[in-house]
Amino acid sequence: MTTTTAPPATSPAAAPVPERTPAPARGGEVRAATEGRRHTPKPSGKPDPTAHLSVEQVEALGRELDALRQEVVDSRGARDAAYIRKVITVQRSLEMGSRAVLLFSKFPPAWVLGTAGLSVAKILENMELGHNIMHGQWDWMRDPKIHSTAWEWDHASPSELWKHSHNELHHTFTNVLGRDNDLGYGIMRVDEDQEWKPAHIAQPLVNFVTACIFEYGIVAYDLDLMKHLDEGTTDDEEFRRNLRASLRKVGQQSAKDYLVHPLLSGPSFLHTLAANAVANLVRNLWTHSVIMCGHFPEGVETFATDSIEGETRGEWYLRQMIGSANIHGSKAMHVMTGNLSHQIEHHLFPDLPSNRYAEIAPRIRDICERYGLSYTTGALHEQVASAWKQVLRLSLPNGFTVRGSAAGALRRLGNRLRAPLAAVAG
Repeated sequence: MTTTTAPPATSPAAAPVPERTPAPARGGEVRAATEGRRHTPKPSGKPDPTAHLSVEQVEALGRELDALRQEVVDSRGARDAAYIRKVITVQRSLEMGSRAVLLFSKFPPAWVLGTAGLSVAKILENMELGHNIMHGQWDWMRDPKIHSTAWEWDHASPSELWKHSHNELHHTFTNVLGRDNDLGYGIMRVDEDQEWKPAHIAQPLVNFVTACIFEYGIVAYDLDLMKHLDEGTTDDEEFRRNLRASLRKVGQQSAKDYLVHPLLSGPSFLHTLAANAVANLVRNLWTHSVIMCGHFPEGVETFATDSIEGETRGEWYLRQMIGSANIHGSKAMHVMTGNLSHQIEHHLFPDLPSNRYAEIAPRIRDICERYGLSYTTGALHEQVASAWKQVLRLSLPNGFTVRGSAAGALRRLGNRLRAPLAAVAG
């Protein structure tokens, strides 16, 4: 993994802060403009990586990012619309072609070709289409077929439920402990400031199983199932309504992949059934890996629960920049990740067209360097390894090491034997 950290923005190497005064304050900005920045420490004692920035610098950064966003908004047009329509055409052609090939999946070459094509088609639909369209990235086109309010994706979770848990909650409370359930999805410990429990020892296995059935894990997550079970509120009317919608969507997806298309294959029923199962598994593993790379690698920061009280827009931008991580690679890889390989840019501007993230990434990195902020990025295999390292390390209590535990055990054994040995010697 590569983590680029520039010198503090107060150093001679950094760009000077604009001398104009901050824009008129609104709401929480009053605190920032009149009282100075408040730094809320975390229980672990980890230092605040933005402590070197003044109020004026944070607000200047916010204005710079606002201007960059507006620049992209003003330049959206025909080439962007052509891009998303091309991706839709390619995805649908690939899916239909692969399903046609799977009609003959009894023959091994057809099974391999059809399964591979369907896997790619499902990844494209979930990542570059479903995720981004439902973020509203293409609503400006006013095309009712490519609109966040109308798109229903090839996924077990209903789009409306996902948009609430992802767009409204995760992107608002990014990496805030106790507010962002994406921090381990409520079942894993991915930060030192999360309380360790004995059950976390099993989280490497839990993470692997979750990766294999990821779309169903997202259903449970969007329902906030564990919370309702723990609190005994499964009879809540809103929960029951969402549960019915989720079960209906799961049934539709299962019928499509595991009944209708296999039946259309006739003698190749079982082979097509297996192909669809493998394609869904590949899609789940890929999606899970990409999301882990954007949120869990070393270098990604988390934030104290009450640290966002009175948060200004500039401070919100700060949290997105250092609370996310990127993946560098080929253009094909970026498309296959839904351009979530540019997770930092996506979290800064979740509603900008995904094909623009690569264009603005160098400018975001430059801003990070000038303001002394980390810009965490690395190759896919490096980021996956880093995220898994975090999952393994944090499955154990803070400060736990095999060497330290062995030394402690030897000390305790020595203390127990000291008295009997002394008695024998005496």
